[in-house]
Amino acid sequence: MKKSVIISLLLAFALTLPAQENHVRQGWTFGVLPSVAFDADLGFQYGALTNIYYFGDGSTYPEYLHSFYAEAAYTTKHFGIFRTSYDSKYLIPNHRLSIDLTYLPDQMCDFYGFNGYNSYYEPAFTNQDDPAYITRAFYKYRRDLFRFSADLQGEIKKPWHWNAGLGVLYFGVGPVNVDRLNKFTRNEADYLPDTVTLFDYYVSTGYIRPDEAKGGLHPYLHGGITYDTRNRLQNPTRGIHTDAFLTFYAGLGNTSNYNNLKFNFNFRHYISLYSDRLILAYRIGTQLTLAGESPFYLNTYLNQLYMQRVVYEGLGGANSVRGIMRNRILAPGVAFANVELRTRLFSFKVGKNMFYVGLNPFVDAGMVVQPYEAQTPLSNTTAPFPANIDPYGVDRGLYVPHFGGGCGLKVAMNDNFVLSVDWATAFDRQDNSKFSNLYIKMGYMF
Repeated sequence: MKKSVIISLLLAFALTLPAQENHVRQGWTFGVLPSVAFDADLGFQYGALTNIYYFGDGSTYPEYLHSFYAEAAYTTKHFGIFRTSYDSKYLIPNHRLSIDLTYLPDQMCDFYGFNGYNSYYEPAFTNQDDPAYITRAFYKYRRDLFRFSADLQGEIKKPWHWNAGLGVLYFGVGPVNVDRLNKFTRNEADYLPDTVTLFDYYVSTGYIRPDEAKGGLHPYLHGGITYDTRNRLQNPTRGIHTDAFLTFYAGLGNTSNYNNLKFNFNFRHYISLYSDRLILAYRIGTQLTLAGESPFYLNTYLNQLYMQRVVYEGLGGANSVRGIMRNRILAPGVAFANVELRTRLFSFKVGKNMFYVGLNPFVDAGMVVQPYEAQTPLSNTTAPFPANIDPYGVDRGLYVPHFGGGCGLKVAMNDNFVLSVDWATAFDRQDNSKFSNLYIKMGYMF
């Protein structure tokens, strides 16, 4: 499957994207491509996407005047992507405007409890061949996310920029819809039983409170500053890109008690060790809840100053700590780090397009820095749960970092489009019982 994905995507790029040598593009250009990817947590992705660019008279090429993007895709693990976006530095002179409208239905969203290692993970509960098996959906719940954002960036004085934006997040949350999923299951042995899950237990005991158990609507405002000395936006080989910003979330309706203020800081550094063939890249970041209270589902989302990709999950998985299960580290405040050694092994030319192939070994880490406080279970709980497991409040190393690591294969065209095949594993089996985790996506992680 990996070879077919690589070949089909590269052929599509070669046919639809302009070459970089002496070819100035004017007017409109677009291409329709397959939306193909693979994620150890989400499964195989299939769908279609298009990116429409307007270059005007070509005087700004290779920078576009306007960009329109649309994607519709689904994965074999019941995760959907329906997104449209717009980006331009010219609609409002001297300002970058980014608009995003996205719907992400997720029938089997990962939920491993609160506070990372404080929540015990037992893979036997989801293994049909184990006597302790409960259900494959034991560590799952339903989470549908609707997102709208409009973000503006302006220059203070190079390399400093200011950022401001507004938007709304709507989370629809609930137990896994077993009946719906079983309609798509042909093998009777794979039917999901209608039984208790970890999410059900958290709701019944009050660890997830009644006013957050179904999700909610959260308008937000954010603003901050950016420092950017990268030599190029795509695949930089040197420079620093850092941002710091505040996000105020309001809670409406049943979540009116969940107004909160979050702080985000991200530092990215790219160091050329040998020309553009050996680059040390690292990222350090944190997200903290400074005031108010944040519902659990909002803590699964990493805030951004402007949208550059579809999914911004909490810690664990392809976009934050590879090798670790998605949303394994769930808390009001988290920190993370990524270190990569990006290499170019060899380059070649196809037509007028330049390609290179590289490897990048990496180590990722994440940890709880602002934990959930222990709560007293509701006295009227009737939720069954294995008697020998306490899923919450047991000290198993709250502030101990979670580590994952591995190596990536990169196939790039014209330094702008990078096909990424990352293999990763968790350093602790409490973070993932699977030794091998594969992620096939576009671009570097940061």
